[in-house]
Amino acid sequence: MFDSLKKEHIVAGEGFNRWKVPPASIAIHLCIGSVYAWSIFNPPLTKQFGVVAAAPEDWGLQSVVWIFSVAIVFLGLAAAFAGKWLEEVGPRMVGVVAALCWGGGFIIGGFGIMTHQLWLVYLGYGVIGGCGLGLGYVSPVSTLIRWFPDRRGMATGMAIMGFGGGAMIAAPIKEWLLGVFYKAPQFLGAESAVNLVTEGGKRLAEVNGQMVEVVVATAKQVAAAPVPLQEGVYAVGTGNTGAAGTFFTLGIVYFFVMMIAAFSYRVPREGWRPAGWTPPTADSASRKMITQNNVHIDQALKTPQFYLLWIVLCFNVTAGIGVIGVAKTMMTEIFGTTLPLIVNSAFAATYVLMISVFNMCGRFFWASISDYIGRKNTYHCFFVLGIILYLSIPYAAEQVSANPAVTWLIMFYAATMIIFTMYGGGFATIPAYLADIFGTKYVGGIHGRLLTAWSTAGVLGPLAITQLRDMSLTSSIKALAAKVDPAAFQAKFGAGVDQLDQLVAAKTVTVAGLMSIAPAGTIDPTPSLYNTTMYAMAALLVIALIANMMVKPVAAHHHMESDTVPSKDAPRVMKQAAE
Repeated sequence: MFDSLKKEHIVAGEGFNRWKVPPASIAIHLCIGSVYAWSIFNPPLTKQFGVVAAAPEDWGLQSVVWIFSVAIVFLGLAAAFAGKWLEEVGPRMVGVVAALCWGGGFIIGGFGIMTHQLWLVYLGYGVIGGCGLGLGYVSPVSTLIRWFPDRRGMATGMAIMGFGGGAMIAAPIKEWLLGVFYKAPQFLGAESAVNLVTEGGKRLAEVNGQMVEVVVATAKQVAAAPVPLQEGVYAVGTGNTGAAGTFFTLGIVYFFVMMIAAFSYRVPREGWRPAGWTPPTADSASRKMITQNNVHIDQALKTPQFYLLWIVLCFNVTAGIGVIGVAKTMMTEIFGTTLPLIVNSAFAATYVLMISVFNMCGRFFWASISDYIGRKNTYHCFFVLGIILYLSIPYAAEQVSANPAVTWLIMFYAATMIIFTMYGGGFATIPAYLADIFGTKYVGGIHGRLLTAWSTAGVLGPLAITQLRDMSLTSSIKALAAKVDPAAFQAKFGAGVDQLDQLVAAKTVTVAGLMSIAPAGTIDPTPSLYNTTMYAMAALLVIALIANMMVKPVAAHHHMESDTVPSKDAPRVMKQAAE
């Protein structure tokens, strides 16, 4: 059965319409692209016990964000190790395995949420699902480049456009499913009507003669719930965020959609060309740095061009992926406190959706533009413009703290949307860039190995944004606590300032809580939590710009002398040819 999936059995016949292949590629990328809407899961996963507010036993945001990072790491690793396998067996078999991994990863992750076993979520969604991401990502790329040699950028843009658009479809579906499976916890009454005590940083209340753990939900927190709730005290462990049910449903749907798409793949016969198309002349190809030779997949690793492009992709992705992972949280923290009437939960969810829209459009737009201005010039645009835009974000955050005007929200919104077009455009353009530099014969495998840059960025981006944010948050809480009246602190949190560290660890003391008892005129530090991160991202783009400027055509001694040179003999044959 598996032998029938190999590429020799799916060669298209004469007269096959090549435009039948892109829909299958886009369908798979739409499924796996839902990973970009991961931030939708951040609130429910960090409130599994408290449901309306985080309880002490709930997973922290930093732990949950790393699930996304692990998935991206294994995306790159799977793509790198499966590159050669893809060239051997073809896209259909790889697509089938991707469906099994991605759909199955959701199912395993759902069991992890049900049992509150974080390692199962990491294993299911992060490791197994991440492998499905990598296999599903690379399976159509080399296929479409071979079907569209006349428009490489457009072809890769079509395929990878679906990955960027996956969150556009997944975000509202995930929100809807979370609402369907949501169950409100037991309401005990308003905060003033319930006798609360604090023990070990936890809030407790008496229910039917027994002390039970509770959370105190603010008006803002209950407004974020998918069903109408009252502000006040809720019993921990009596509700359901709906995350597990959502995981199970998505796993089943994604599996069937990806299987249907995988069986729609076809590959062109050897030597096939589009009707009426002739390859570009040597002069025309040289101007756009397009080689007319091929570099073997193993030999490509011995060229400086591979590592320069690795840096280009890694730092471009790092600058954007950390923001994507906490997009909804960042929008809420920067503008939710300064413009609460505008930036509510619905606005933040729409922001995640628009990230997906611009990410998707940028993939097709920039990849298509690169067919005309060249891949190298396209990346120059990414980095020069990106540096300016990243530096504008801290400025907007600082200004909105001092003057809560919609102008700064518009500035932030526009800057991030343009950034995400270039983030997506970088992904869509890199396969065509590789085909130009190394030739088309092994571009799928080379692309897979280059995606280890994505894995690295999947760690660097969230690590930078969470660590720098946590440092800023800790500093801000201590600064605010020093300003508030100790008596007001005791009345608000049920413990003294001397227990601040314990109260922060138990999530009892927050910036919002401190701001409610802070002296008049105190500036909320929340909007500035990400400033240091944005400066660091701009610095990475400077390095990427320099690396892109250093990319030159591959030296002739790396070229294959024939299409039949095996990898282990390639260096020896090339050396003999040079002599």
